Amino acid sequence: MPTTTTEATPGVAEPDELVEKLEKIPFDDSRIVKYGDPVLRQVAEPLDRVDAEIQALIAEMGDIMNRAHGVGLAAPQVGKSIRLLVYDVGEGLQALINPVILKKKGEQMEPEEGCLSIPGLRGVVPRANEITVKALDGAGRPIRLRATEFEARVIQHEVDHLDGILFIDLADPATLHMETPGREDAPAE
Repeated sequence: MPTTTTEATPGVAEPDELVEKLEKIPFDDSRIVKYGDPVLRQVAEPLDRVDAEIQALIAEMGDIMNRAHGVGLAAPQVGKSIRLLVYDVGEGLQALINPVILKKKGEQMEPEEGCLSIPGLRGVVPRANEITVKALDGAGRPIRLRATEFEARVIQHEVDHLDGILFIDLADPATLHMETPGREDAPAE
């Protein structure tokens, strides 16, 4: 199959816009695996095919992510040790299967990160500002994606989950803190 190239769109929503959108959805994180579950520390297995079962899982993960007010979710976070992630940074649900980050460029330190598997904890994680990723999309077609800024941060966070890495492993320890009511400045990834 031919490779398609997708460029990040300048219209990617800002974190504040995403928070506003998510506030309209009733909160529920009960289907998300929490810190301490061994699946979060496993290196996920590649998928060899994209079938109706995987497409149903993509839709379910999108629903779980939205109900938990997140912007990204990796399959290990729902108990599946497979190389699948979903995210929505304001352009609708995107799925990446077997993603590989080919290139990283620049650095960004903000916004601070959180994780649906570690509710309430936030911290500063250095991330590349621009990445190039190859993967399969939700239909199983090969794609090459260039992402910048917030979208790049979300993808890097979720790819780390596929490798058994949590944001707390990369965060500056001095910046880790529990979110307090009234100080929610970005959605969890």
